[in-house]
Amino acid sequence: MIMSGRAGRPAHGERGANGMGTVRYLEIAEELRRAILSGEYPVGARLPSESDLAARWSASRGTVRQAVATLAAEGLVGSSQGARRIVLRHERRHSFGELNSFAQWAEGVGHEARGRFLSRTRRPATPEEAERLALAPGTEVLAALRLRLLDGEPVMVERTAYADWVAAAVEAMPEDCRSVMDALAADSGVVAHYGEHLIDALPAGSEDARLLEVRRGSPLLRQRHVSATRTGRPIEWSDDRYRAGSVTFSVSNSAVAAPLERHPGGGEHR
Repeated sequence: MIMSGRAGRPAHGERGANGMGTVRYLEIAEELRRAILSGEYPVGARLPSESDLAARWSASRGTVRQAVATLAAEGLVGSSQGARRIVLRHERRHSFGELNSFAQWAEGVGHEARGRFLSRTRRPATPEEAERLALAPGTEVLAALRLRLLDGEPVMVERTAYADWVAAAVEAMPEDCRSVMDALAADSGVVAHYGEHLIDALPAGSEDARLLEVRRGSPLLRQRHVSATRTGRPIEWSDDRYRAGSVTFSVSNSAVAAPLERHPGGGEHR
């Protein structure tokens, strides 16, 4: 995944005070972001006017407008121009530091997670699925399509191939199963201990757009991942597509242990 950005030239004298040329609007955006995430501006509240924000930071209104537009692009505030912006949501950050199910993560940060199977079909594994699940070519898998919701809002479409040895257990789960991985652990003793994640972005196709209630072509964050048992036996290979602004993924690393690998566009990211 390649991340790049371009900003307009800042007004004279509106570079950061850190002496390293940080554009002023990014500093203002970061301070506003912290205020929103800390609860200083709760969901539904209005941000101060552009003129008030400009006076607060001794910046031009154009600089403040860029800062607020940055937060609108992240989905934290409304995108309507010409009025005080409304705080839409606080950031939902999903860390890869721990291997948790979607439901475990959501409930751990105070959100209600729900899911619904839209289809479950047995079919031969595709070449990629067979490779990821360490199966012989053509082995039968269970292909499942699910819609995931946070606080009643559709945020993710999940397309998963379950290995043949867990297929029957997943087929027996109710349509509104809260968490497949939690149910496998509780009912079948199948516990995921390892995961590998590949992250990129893609435009929404017709089916994704309909399910996520966005326009066709809207950007989606895609996370593909394989989950495996303690012995390394693959359980599932999944392609999860998130609506923009619904979830933020975080990766912590260091010079000693860096779990994130960077590859050119079209490559894979762990």
